[in-house]
Amino acid sequence: MPDRETPPDVMPMIRTIAMPADANANGDIFGGWLMSQMDLAAGNLAQRAAHGRCVTVSVEAMSFIRPVKVGDEVSVYCELLSTGRTSMNISVEAWRRERAEQNDERVTKAVFKFVAIDSTGRPRPLPGKV
Repeated sequence: MPDRETPPDVMPMIRTIAMPADANANGDIFGGWLMSQMDLAAGNLAQRAAHGRCVTVSVEAMSFIRPVKVGDEVSVYCELLSTGRTSMNISVEAWRRERAEQNDERVTKAVFKFVAIDSTGRPRPLPGKV
């Protein structure tokens, strides 16, 4: 996803509100909470693409650009970048918006790698890949 000043022109995979339990003593949302929201969103896209169970195997180039505050609406957008025989690279961006405002700001981005797995936890080919 190229750098831009507005969120992607697609529906987010996840939209949620940052709550006090997700914040540190300064009122900033924990990076781990934000990363977990990104993982949930990317996992949703991965399962759709793989037509089944997937696991996160790595996160590359995680960049925290600005903080998320308690009460912010957080939207997570995903794009399937590439596929291998069993794996997928998914670009993920998280954007924040103060609920009473209209200005969205990108807060973080990363590339998540997922692998499709079978019922025993072993890698399996993606649909159409043998």
